[in-house]
Amino acid sequence: MKTLKYFSLLLFLVPLFVSCGSENEAVSLKDAFEQVENQYQVTVTYPDSLVNGLQAFAGDWQNQSSLEQSLVALLVPHHLMFEETENGSYRITSFDTGRRTAVEGRAQLNYLSHFYQDKQSWEERKKELRECMYQTLELSPLPPKPDSEPIITNKRTMNGYTVENVAIETLPGLFVTGSLYSPTTLEGKVPVVLSPNGHFEDGRYRPDQQFRMATLARMGAMVFSYDLFGWGESELQVGTEAHRTPIAMTVQVLNGIRILDFLTGLEHADPDRIGITGGSGGGSQTMLLTALDERINVSVPVVMLSSYFNGGCPCESGRPVHLCAGGTNNVEVAAMAAPRPQLVISDGGDWTADVPEIAFPYLQKIYDYYGERSMVENVHLPTEGHDYGFSKRKAMYPFLARHLGLNLDTVKDAEGNIDESDVIIEEESALYVFGENGVQLPDQAIRDFQSLKNVFQ
Repeated sequence: MKTLKYFSLLLFLVPLFVSCGSENEAVSLKDAFEQVENQYQVTVTYPDSLVNGLQAFAGDWQNQSSLEQSLVALLVPHHLMFEETENGSYRITSFDTGRRTAVEGRAQLNYLSHFYQDKQSWEERKKELRECMYQTLELSPLPPKPDSEPIITNKRTMNGYTVENVAIETLPGLFVTGSLYSPTTLEGKVPVVLSPNGHFEDGRYRPDQQFRMATLARMGAMVFSYDLFGWGESELQVGTEAHRTPIAMTVQVLNGIRILDFLTGLEHADPDRIGITGGSGGGSQTMLLTALDERINVSVPVVMLSSYFNGGCPCESGRPVHLCAGGTNNVEVAAMAAPRPQLVISDGGDWTADVPEIAFPYLQKIYDYYGERSMVENVHLPTEGHDYGFSKRKAMYPFLARHLGLNLDTVKDAEGNIDESDVIIEEESALYVFGENGVQLPDQAIRDFQSLKNVFQ
């Protein structure tokens, strides 16, 4: 089959095509497709299960100037896309962020740049995006916070840092699990850093994650490393299949907000020095949570920023936040951090390869609105690939040290190079909050995905 047109174009065309149809009589989406077929003498195909119960308003699409524009206007509200097949029919499918190209990403940014020309117009755009994102994530308003105390177990003292395993109840019966790394000696107020995990094998238990957490703690920060929803100890509650659902995106944002609540409530936490960094899927969370929660002061998204790829997992794009305000992408989401310090780490081996040419100049333009261009930086590693390896960590440490007031000298060797050799890599089981096979799960804990769906309902 030869694919001719993809609905991904709608992300920068939508505002041109969609008008308000609230005063029009609603018709079923199936009936609207039939009218399109008759008007343009084409065939529109789709699975019944995809469109059953969906509606459209005539004012949104009947007055468009082309078939493609009519389909765009019909499909935008329902997070659907179309493709033209070889025989001239149009097939309707679920929207797939992975189908876009770098050319489309650049074109979308060119379009988005017309929405704002200065700080005031950008702030209006940012407010519209943020409100829509919270609503789309079903987090407006935020659900009531469970009144249970965090579960903290098994404190270990290492060379210059300590580790405790922590579970925080974020919804009734649902826990986010992670490990809190802290300096051995806590005096006064110290910075805190969130580290959402990404789609890397072994999750937060892997050595490079432990190196990063412990090194930041040795530099003077309290650092929280936590599981993806449906990964690690979260699997005990909802299983692995839950991760690849739209609910995962909502839960992961809520988890980040509740972790911020927990960290800022600690005796030695400085609420004015909060950082966040993660790679891959953790980079997606880094950008989105920074955009949504202004308590975060410094962000370092790693190997994730792209104008044309918003994440291939429903945990990153399962809720249509990238259709907010007429369409957006992760570059504009990352720009919502401005004017707060931000370091973007990119490489030549994945979808971040064109960050220096496309995404980074766009971020600089937004930071210029505040007169703070120096607050956004890019470290690009053209010969490297998709990981949070030592070279990426070596770029992140001094940036967080500079903007959070950490002591980089505590992790340098005699030659002045960053040295992680004092970090002790623990066995996976040492990082469990609930013990082997979840034997210490609380009585009220959810133990299957359906139970969590019931909480949402």
